[in-house]
Amino acid sequence: MEKQLNINVEERVERAQNFFKAGYNCAQAVVMAFDDVMGLSAEELARLAAPFGGGMGRMREVCGTVSGMAFLAGAIKPSADPSNLDERKENYALVQAFAEKFRAENGDIVCRRLLGLEPIVERNETAMPSERTAEYYRKRPCSEYVGCAARIVAEHLAK
Repeated sequence: MEKQLNINVEERVERAQNFFKAGYNCAQAVVMAFDDVMGLSAEELARLAAPFGGGMGRMREVCGTVSGMAFLAGAIKPSADPSNLDERKENYALVQAFAEKFRAENGDIVCRRLLGLEPIVERNETAMPSERTAEYYRKRPCSEYVGCAARIVAEHLAK
């Protein structure tokens, strides 16, 4: 489906980070920055990507930005026919390439490790999202991870 789009990498990064700073979670922000690629409205994408924030439902597993990139890979290299293993291979290869670039730049793809919340037994996570305050943005690197993920996808689409 690799659509011919005018992809400005810096604009996609800025757009994703602005969505995050407006209160959307990490996965939503990355996916919403590519609504034209997905062929859905930002609102629809916000609904669909919501569960992936906070390392999937705030469980601090795979970073929501990485899940957002995987979500986008479904539109970039779709795999809808379960019998078409070549399409599935291309989709999985793109997901793996996105994740590896993110890992190479950030050291990991797991939310709790990226946020320094290890060991897991010391975490006291609930389903309640953190309130978005100036302190939240100051101590969390999530906006940078959102920008990184958006840049990785945008660079892929721009080639």
